[in-house]
Amino acid sequence: MRKNTSTTVARERTNPGNGGALLLAAGGLAAAFGAASCCALPLLLSSVGLGSAWLVAVAWFAAPHRIALLATAAVCLAGGALLLLRRPRQIAACAPGQACGSPAMTVLATAVLCLGAVLAVLGYLYA
Repeated sequence: MRKNTSTTVARERTNPGNGGALLLAAGGLAAAFGAASCCALPLLLSSVGLGSAWLVAVAWFAAPHRIALLATAAVCLAGGALLLLRRPRQIAACAPGQACGSPAMTVLATAVLCLGAVLAVLGYLYA
């Protein structure tokens, strides 16, 4: 009886969720947004006709920490990407009939990673 509960607990621990990947992607997006708020985002927003005066307050706080924000964005985005790349192997090892994560969360995490990567590159280019 004890053996069955330990295998159930082991299966629950290996359930591949996207929570960690989405959390890392959101952290990378926030850091990349701060790094790009000085020059890249105002230029990008004004090129499509949107106002960017509200970014002055964000840029004022983020400008002294731009290098640290870029490094944080790179680490978080790379970690989120690694977790998403490992996901297909974890789904293949998932037991039949067991919930193995939501495809919608995978799409959301991928979109956040892509947006964060674009902002990080823009923040680096205009830094």
